[in-house]
Amino acid sequence: MTDLKGEFLTKLLNRKDRNAFFAFLERGNWLIFQDVYPQFLLYEESVKQNQPLFYLLPRLNVSTFMETVWNQLWRGEDSYTLCMALIVNEQSYLEKRVVQNPFYQKEVLNKFEFIIQDLLSFNHILFPHGTGKLRGLTLHQFKSLHERILLGKRLYSVLFHDKDLLDETVNWAINHPHTGSRKDYWPHMFNNVNEGVPGLTFPLRLKNCKLRKGARKVYSPNLEYAWKNISQPEAESGDWFEDSNVVNYLVNDNALFNGEIKNEYCKTIERLEITALAKKTINFFE
Repeated sequence: MTDLKGEFLTKLLNRKDRNAFFAFLERGNWLIFQDVYPQFLLYEESVKQNQPLFYLLPRLNVSTFMETVWNQLWRGEDSYTLCMALIVNEQSYLEKRVVQNPFYQKEVLNKFEFIIQDLLSFNHILFPHGTGKLRGLTLHQFKSLHERILLGKRLYSVLFHDKDLLDETVNWAINHPHTGSRKDYWPHMFNNVNEGVPGLTFPLRLKNCKLRKGARKVYSPNLEYAWKNISQPEAESGDWFEDSNVVNYLVNDNALFNGEIKNEYCKTIERLEITALAKKTINFFE
């Protein structure tokens, strides 16, 4: 979301498109939180009362799918099943409300810029886990519910099948308050203060995930300065759970992914810089 106000995307997208992309991301984040947070509060209260209270979930507009899973967990189901169910629920909940929403289809998902973003692998999900260290995966075909669910399963594998990585990631998060700026994990390359001069054409600064000698850092603002707080309309009603085949996603296929992503991520940033510079050059000669 902060990238939309950062150095490169402000040169690639006009203000209307940036605002539409932000609305798309913000709506998705808001919907997920308002659906998941009550589930954990109800679980916490169930533990306090030593009895399952998950029959209340439908009154909170939570899917019957999750009501069943929470009850199974209470009876001794493993946490892996719960996590996979939350991934399925999260992405399925967003499918009609955001991904298939006609407004977002027109203003975001079918836009040339979004298609290019997918083709150039800009959809990285990153886990910082130490000074300069990253793990993660890349999402392709964002519009595919199946692919988004599989990505969630693979990210679980990256994070939870390596205890050392999990511990390092948790420790990093505890010691680095999240600001939304990419400076949080790569301060050698990003800054939340814009070091550039307005109107000045910049040369290519990045090579092999390092700044060229004398080059200024890439601007990546904090979230609180990039976007104002906004209010969301009430979530659309309806239960997404219609096809029982989704339970197949809960099966542990024991697939392992190491999450090596640094080189791919570096190349993506470099491509983004080149694309932004090309766009600025074209606009200059038009």
